[in-house]
Amino acid sequence: MIARALALCLALAPLSLSAAPAAPQLPPQPSVHPAGIPADALMVSPCVQAMGEHWANPKNLPFGPIYGVYQGKPVFTEIMIDKKSFASGASYVNQLKPLPGYSIDHVDVEYVPYGHAGYPIPHYDVHAYY
Repeated sequence: MIARALALCLALAPLSLSAAPAAPQLPPQPSVHPAGIPADALMVSPCVQAMGEHWANPKNLPFGPIYGVYQGKPVFTEIMIDKKSFASGASYVNQLKPLPGYSIDHVDVEYVPYGHAGYPIPHYDVHAYY
């Protein structure tokens, strides 16, 4: 009986290991932290076309705030709101605060029906550009 239980545990072990969420892989970090970006933020993705690098405190992902940096300068603050939370009527007050010394020029709200790398569920990307 013990042998059967042990065999079953060993057979199911790979399934339980693969079900655990993987920790996000961070790209190599630059030697210089961009001015104005919070000290606890790390680069979470290298340059994304037409946006720049993405910086965030990994504890705050996937919601954010996420900061866009291009050529060493902050260009936006982003939050990502999952479709279910938004549809349920959740409120997001004071989430897109500009970084000190910056002001928001415009806000883009983009629905991403199939998600994307880093947040693979339907959601809204909300970018406040400086």
